[in-house]
Amino acid sequence: MLNITVELEQGATPVAVMRVEGELDQSNYLDVVNRARELSDAGTRNVVLDLSNLTYMGSSGIFALRSMAIVLSGDEPPDPEGGWGAIHELEGRSTDTSRVKILGPQPQVDRVLERTGMKRYFETFTDRAAAVASF
Repeated sequence: MLNITVELEQGATPVAVMRVEGELDQSNYLDVVNRARELSDAGTRNVVLDLSNLTYMGSSGIFALRSMAIVLSGDEPPDPEGGWGAIHELEGRSTDTSRVKILGPQPQVDRVLERTGMKRYFETFTDRAAAVASF
């Protein structure tokens, strides 16, 4: 089960704080991408992704993170129906990941981010105010 809530905050620029709670896997990762698409369509360009209550993230969650950054940059991510081809297409893409900051990942989620190399692309914070102010 995955729960997604969004709060808008005003820092130096408008920022959406997207709180993702539960387990992020192949059954629901598109919910995260679609929520990012809704935010982008509404004009949001900067998102703090609050993972403090995310208890599990599979490889589909990595795809969702990269896809969020692509969507918030105004582009379309690869079709997830492409399977591993879509993953490889993401690897070959230059993506501006500065539009997504990660807040407070649980240790098990942080390990996934570290082991997959995602931490080098996404700035991570432990303090919400600092994450919002970083844009």
